[in-house]
Amino acid sequence: MKVLRHTDRQFARELARIAASASLFDPVIEQRTRAIVAAVAARGDAALLDFTEQFDGAKLTAQQLPVTREELLAASLKAGRPLRAAIAAARLNIARFARKSRRKSWHARNSHGAVVGEKFDPFARVGIYVPGGTAPLASTALMTITLAREAGCREIVVCSPCGKDGGLNPTIVFAARAAGATEIYRVGGAQAIAALAYGTETIRRVQKIFGPGNAYVSMAKRLLFGHVAVDLLAGPSELLVLADDSADARFIAADLLAQAEHGSGHERIWLVTTSRQLLGAVEREISRQFPALSRRKMVQRVLDRNAWLILVKTMAEGVALTNRLAPEHCEVIARRARAVSRGITTAGALFLGNYSPTVLGDYVAGPSHVLPTDGAGVSFAGLTVDQFQRRTSVVEYSRAGLRRALPAVRQFAALEGLDGHGKSAEVRF
Repeated sequence: MKVLRHTDRQFARELARIAASASLFDPVIEQRTRAIVAAVAARGDAALLDFTEQFDGAKLTAQQLPVTREELLAASLKAGRPLRAAIAAARLNIARFARKSRRKSWHARNSHGAVVGEKFDPFARVGIYVPGGTAPLASTALMTITLAREAGCREIVVCSPCGKDGGLNPTIVFAARAAGATEIYRVGGAQAIAALAYGTETIRRVQKIFGPGNAYVSMAKRLLFGHVAVDLLAGPSELLVLADDSADARFIAADLLAQAEHGSGHERIWLVTTSRQLLGAVEREISRQFPALSRRKMVQRVLDRNAWLILVKTMAEGVALTNRLAPEHCEVIARRARAVSRGITTAGALFLGNYSPTVLGDYVAGPSHVLPTDGAGVSFAGLTVDQFQRRTSVVEYSRAGLRRALPAVRQFAALEGLDGHGKSAEVRF
């Protein structure tokens, strides 16, 4: 861990370095991802099979890419009662939250008396990326597929990386099916994003891609934007805790360690506090709690590379630094947490008070845990159900309404030198 105090001579310079984007614009990752995307565009299934063998260690045929009905049944039989109950409880909250966020079609009259409005339709075919690897995220299946289903998407296509034996984690398969997936494929990484965007012989292209992933997945989504719609750039997990001296060091240490254990080594954690005593107490608590973790090697990489304990003068400075870092998750543990949080405008999600740990957002609270990372929160919000809806504007004029609009239409057409525009309205009279 790195400790940084506002009294340090290099404080401003270190803050600037910390705030620099980690991987969204990494030139090496971009070059490698471009090569993967180009290969899938050119060679389709053959490229997917080559990359699956290269990166996942599994030698498959094209016929083995889709998950079969037999595998779905086997995953269902393996799901015990506690898992079923947990998935059902999480789905209930996620679905309820999603229903509140759905956009509704509307119409009104404009100044010409014409009917104008918007209609919202679900995307017919969407792609969902569910990370696998060292921490198979069944919760991500729920946090994405459930929203697609609540939006009314007919075809929900899931891609997730397989193991060396070619199998998918049965918990992911069960969660994906329970949430509403209509197709599941054993393909991961940037190659999965390219397959969903371009289509291959086995995987038909989708209209929009959703879901978090590693730096290569995020890079592929960025490079393919325009060929396909994407939700946001959601990479390795991040947590910033903004706290004053009323916070409990035990809680903060546990929450920071939890977000560091995902396993990529690119996760980032910050404590930003006005209390010198709390900073020291959290540092000691991390050292005390760390040995009990089962994924110590993975957590240690994050603690060595991307963990900062930062002392600021005031909460206002802490809020400003939080907005600059734009963390994926932000816990505000302070006396007036709700009031403090009003000034935070770039976090992916806010968790207020001592008893709102980020893990609730990871699993069961209701909002999707697919959130912007690497500073993308400055421009992107987290995943919501309305992103699965396509907006179309609607215009309906009567003859009388068009006549009222005609003087302004003529003026604009003359101003822009587009006489055909004006005539297209005038010809109706």
